[in-house]
Amino acid sequence: MIQSRRACPMRAGFLCTWALASLTAASWARAVSFGGDLALTSDYIYRGYSESNNKAALQLDLHASLQTGTFIGIWMSTLDKHSRPWASLDVEEYIGQRFDLSSAWNTSITATNYQYLGGHQGYSSDYQQITASLSYLDRWTFSLSAIPNMLRYAHYGEYRLGRYPAYDAETSGQWLIGKGFFVTGGIGYYLFMGTDSMPTRHPSIGYAYGNLGLAYEWRTLRLDVGYFLTEKARAQRLFPYPSANNRFAGTLSWRF
Repeated sequence: MIQSRRACPMRAGFLCTWALASLTAASWARAVSFGGDLALTSDYIYRGYSESNNKAALQLDLHASLQTGTFIGIWMSTLDKHSRPWASLDVEEYIGQRFDLSSAWNTSITATNYQYLGGHQGYSSDYQQITASLSYLDRWTFSLSAIPNMLRYAHYGEYRLGRYPAYDAETSGQWLIGKGFFVTGGIGYYLFMGTDSMPTRHPSIGYAYGNLGLAYEWRTLRLDVGYFLTEKARAQRLFPYPSANNRFAGTLSWRF
């Protein structure tokens, strides 16, 4: 559990067009399975930050999968509209392709469109991301993400510096220790690319984050409790959100 949210298995117009075309063409000949996840978390922690400003959040995931390995979906979370990016809702549309390498190993590539909706935003904070991942059953995952247009802030979130490429690498896993009980954990590193040219010199900078926790599953219910750490001094130079350093968070989720 690298985040306090359950993991989801470039533009919005392109994303929706691709998804609609894929499902329409394939559904005639192949079965489509549907699923989702409803969760309540005490703190929406994502890549070392509290995007709900240390408050509880309600989250929903809806997705469809084809037998070919193609999947599409939408993930949503409530936010604190009184903190940056001054939005009420985080909406993430995603589409991807999974490839089974063996009975235990698989890899996937996923494109995600992040949108911040509602609230009293004065400007757009939306961005796009593409992620490649490698997984062993449901026990271990390693992923690399590229974000071509991520917002970077200066002076500890006081103002927007501009949009820069960013990259993220993370690994997470869970280990069964008893009937329904797991030890969970993960680490990640987020890197913002910059520029050394004058007069707007803003060098590349990154920060590390991670967590360790416990989880319990009973039928379609799961409870996660984790302790989160972030390289606070470096992280707070890049984003206006509170860093999730030395903090506990819990998430109760229902899979359907």
